[in-house]
Amino acid sequence: MLAVYNLIQLLGLVFLWPLLLLLVAGKAKYRLRIPARLGFGLRELAEKIPAGRPRIWIHALSVGEVSSAVTLVHAVREHFPDAVLLFSAATASGEKFAGNRGLPVDLFIPFPLDVYAVVRRFVKILRPDLFLLVETDFWPNFLHQLAAENISALLVNGRISRKSYRKYSIFQAFFLPMFRSFSFLAMQRQEDVEKMVRLGVAAARVKNLGNLKYDAILPKMGGRMVVRKDLGIDEGRTLFIAGSTHDGEEEMLCRVYQELVRRFPDLLLLIAPRNIERAAAVVKLARHQGLAVSTRSAGGRADDQLMVLDTMGELAGLYRLADVAFIGGSLVAAGGHNPLEPAVAGIPVFFGPHMEDFADVVEDMLAAGCVIQVGNENELLQGISFYLQDPQLRKEKGGAARRFVEARQGVNMRHIDLIRQVLS
Repeated sequence: MLAVYNLIQLLGLVFLWPLLLLLVAGKAKYRLRIPARLGFGLRELAEKIPAGRPRIWIHALSVGEVSSAVTLVHAVREHFPDAVLLFSAATASGEKFAGNRGLPVDLFIPFPLDVYAVVRRFVKILRPDLFLLVETDFWPNFLHQLAAENISALLVNGRISRKSYRKYSIFQAFFLPMFRSFSFLAMQRQEDVEKMVRLGVAAARVKNLGNLKYDAILPKMGGRMVVRKDLGIDEGRTLFIAGSTHDGEEEMLCRVYQELVRRFPDLLLLIAPRNIERAAAVVKLARHQGLAVSTRSAGGRADDQLMVLDTMGELAGLYRLADVAFIGGSLVAAGGHNPLEPAVAGIPVFFGPHMEDFADVVEDMLAAGCVIQVGNENELLQGISFYLQDPQLRKEKGGAARRFVEARQGVNMRHIDLIRQVLS
């Protein structure tokens, strides 16, 4: 199949070279990057690589994959301080994003076009000891050349969508040799592992190590733990925290609270606006609706109905004091915020329909049945009421949320252990 692939490449170049030349010349994103991806200036670039140290080449396709790789790159630097880290991205946007992230790498390098002579030159000049491919960007000539030079390759944070699985199944003869060229394939989920095995990859070489994105967005707890006394909240009160709220949501939350407090008189609502500058406006809004309001900075009172968090950096730590939580930016179209912060506290977590910024995480959490998604404020009212009246159910749902987070902690270290195994 590799010969057929290269023959098609050659025929395409012979018959389409005028069109390809016009495309490259006419678009800056190609004109500025193609020479480097063909290997021009590669030897001069390679001369900057220190000799006598192991070389680890990390490659990501574009912005999404680079984002997933950020914490892993930092972990590789920490655990392999003597290694030379090379980093490449296939797209111009990925290169720019990687350059702006302050990655602790020794050298940013271009990724070669998958032409046999080009990838052969890249591999022979750069001579990595290990190649890490993040998620996807499979190129037959490149992976074949790594195998031919006995260079170990790892797929990290691998995933297979339903659409990709159908494509891999139909063209199995083309994709299977590429998958088999990896020493190991570290997949995000068990179902991804099972798909790889069904495609023909040996089960011993496919591992479920989890999604690198979780290590990037898991809350980092530090400093002194805040207790209810610090906020002036009685230990026996039921606490509902609405975190990272946006304009338009606070009014809905106040209406929801006014209905809830009729059923649960000891309920206290704590609203943490996403932008702290809006705290005064939220206080004004709540008072206009007839609620007894205080702020975190001013301290709580026994007759408070609502407290507005007007301090920085405390929200993630406060979730552990709550009985239920709502994620803001989700009842309005603001993309939502991190659902793992309240989940790690072991409480029921609610959010609205707009969680686009955390779509992958939300999909996993909903599949695990550990969070509650609502369509509007009435559904939020009914859902919170349902959980507030049943402490045992609240405990079970919160426990499921905490276990979801715990099962996904340490993803980077599992990848580091695998890298160490291959390098050794």
